[in-house]
Amino acid sequence: MLKNVAVAVVDGVAPFELGVICEVFGIDRSDQGLPVYDFALCAAEPGPLNAKSGMFGISVPYGLDRLESADLIAVPADRPRDPGDYSEPLLDALRRAVDRGARVLSVCTGAFTLGAAGLLDGRRCTTHWMHAPELARRYPGALVDPDVLYVGDGQVTTSAGTAAGIDACLHIVRQEHGPDVANTIARRMVVPPHRDGGQAQYIERPLPRTACDTVGDVLAWMERHLDAEITVEQLADRAHMSTRTFARRFLQETGTTPYRWLLRQRVLLAQELLEATDDTVDAIAGRAGFGNAAALRHHFLRTLGTTPNTFRRTFRGTARAA
Repeated sequence: MLKNVAVAVVDGVAPFELGVICEVFGIDRSDQGLPVYDFALCAAEPGPLNAKSGMFGISVPYGLDRLESADLIAVPADRPRDPGDYSEPLLDALRRAVDRGARVLSVCTGAFTLGAAGLLDGRRCTTHWMHAPELARRYPGALVDPDVLYVGDGQVTTSAGTAAGIDACLHIVRQEHGPDVANTIARRMVVPPHRDGGQAQYIERPLPRTACDTVGDVLAWMERHLDAEITVEQLADRAHMSTRTFARRFLQETGTTPYRWLLRQRVLLAQELLEATDDTVDAIAGRAGFGNAAALRHHFLRTLGTTPNTFRRTFRGTARAA
């Protein structure tokens, strides 16, 4: 179980991305019965470091030797450097961490450090969409997906820019300690408890932004009726639009299609029910709108790469232990 967290800080670190990691893993929330991590900031360079653009200095009390005992090493964003400009001792420490079974996490352009260490080769990964083409160019062995918030591949988790780092940190907490712990931390931080890593980083809006949210009421209705059979024609009727116009507006405002949005919400509901109830998989399939256990299993495998029973054993066991 995750107990020891270290952050690898470099000169020019992005303060928000560093703050995200500190907020999730560095705050003592034992008053709510939450885990307290042995947390440290580490650097290859001695002395205070500068935050991005020289906004302020950061005192980093530990050297890289502190990384050797970490269960999780987090790498916040900084400017992408030429491959030869990364600290070789830091890259070696990251490689040794993965070799001994530790987890590593990058936020935004921190993925370039993992790429320089060779940790992205053959792995799905992401970074801020503006930097994704450069990440793919520099590290052609990396399987770069610019369209997701975060992705975990084995021991390596990478996330997109800024707030996606919060999602990735909470995702790790959820995996290690269960949904109750992650949800409680999210409530303390006043952020959504869970955003699916497969969500789009940003939504294309070819039309001008307006105060009008044309599909908001339909989304709320869909959430309340996940167990019902829903067609695009029904949704278009509720929105008082033609089917074609509704589908176009839905994509513009959510970044996905009605079918994919509905499927994602049904999978999320099934996850919650598997974690929080003792209902059978068949019963959960019905409540989540999949109809039967076979359909639920099919979509679970496609979306999460695991079966409902395996997911339940993993997360119920983790939550009870926590």
